[in-house]
Amino acid sequence: MSTTTVLIVIVIFVVVTVLLGSLPFLHRARQQRSRPASPLTPVAVSPPRLQTTDEPVAVRAPSPATFASGLASSRRTLRDRLASINRRQPDESTWESLEEALLGADVGVTTTLATLERLRTTAADQGIVDADELVHALAEGMRTALDADRTLHATAPEREGTTPVWLFVGVNGVGKTTTIGKVGARLSAQGQSVVMAAGDTFRAAATDQLQTWADRCGAELISGSSGADPSSVVHDAVSAAAARGADVVLADTAGRLQNRKNLMDELAKVRRVADREPGAVAETLLVIDATTGQNGLSQARAFAEATDVTGVVLTKLDGSAKGGIVFAIEAELGLPVKLVGLGEGPDDLIDFDPDSYIDALLGVDAD
Repeated sequence: MSTTTVLIVIVIFVVVTVLLGSLPFLHRARQQRSRPASPLTPVAVSPPRLQTTDEPVAVRAPSPATFASGLASSRRTLRDRLASINRRQPDESTWESLEEALLGADVGVTTTLATLERLRTTAADQGIVDADELVHALAEGMRTALDADRTLHATAPEREGTTPVWLFVGVNGVGKTTTIGKVGARLSAQGQSVVMAAGDTFRAAATDQLQTWADRCGAELISGSSGADPSSVVHDAVSAAAARGADVVLADTAGRLQNRKNLMDELAKVRRVADREPGAVAETLLVIDATTGQNGLSQARAFAEATDVTGVVLTKLDGSAKGGIVFAIEAELGLPVKLVGLGEGPDDLIDFDPDSYIDALLGVDAD
């Protein structure tokens, strides 16, 4: 056998051996390809393509706050109580129903009794014999009672040339800081330059919240370190406002009633400092949460005595079912309600209008 023949035989032997050795592997691969996919194997699915458009999405603007909408809950409560007296001649039970209705609306005991005494006199003088007429007479009597001056003073009386300061006082949680922010937004929208003073130095959240409002309405915020003397913060704010020619300083204050004596002394000091040159206190506004009702009046008295309050801001009136608190505030504290909060929006802090308020509260229309 020649050498060439031997080489050919060897090559054939090697090739056959390799082929025979690879058969098991080829068989297993063929089985795996034919085996169904495991249910645990994730299957990639392409997400559907989103349809996009350049057209603007219509967003409904919130309705402006009104007394009719804000006092809906109070009106329902009061009208339900008055329903029993409709369409019949007034008698002693009518007066009892009226008394229960007014007390239930948080008008207050003293104010309710005085209101009904005047109403009895009016009914006798006018010969009122219909309960619906009696409710209208009640509304007119309420209008007469709410005749205070509600002017918000842009400058301090007889202190021309000074920088006006509005102080905001009240217990923690009534909405002082939010009220300052809304007032600042309102004044800024009117073209006034506003400086805010973070005088509640014991509550870091108040400063942060006020900074947010200042950024939102383009006001300048003056603050101090945590626990700093509130009077010094207000003094710095007044000085900065005077140097920049700002129109008004809105000053936040603390409201920690657990230290009532110290707090009232502190507030009195803040007011004295704010009233020094180059500043002058034009308004001291007591902020009261309407949902606290009569419980808030005793607290409010202490603030009124310490800081010479000029008016009241009544917040969360839309969240109260006892909207008659306005009468108790004005009769018992002797203070005019100047602003009311009827919602959460920045434009929902509005001037208090007695006619609109009474119409909405009693569900009657002014003549």
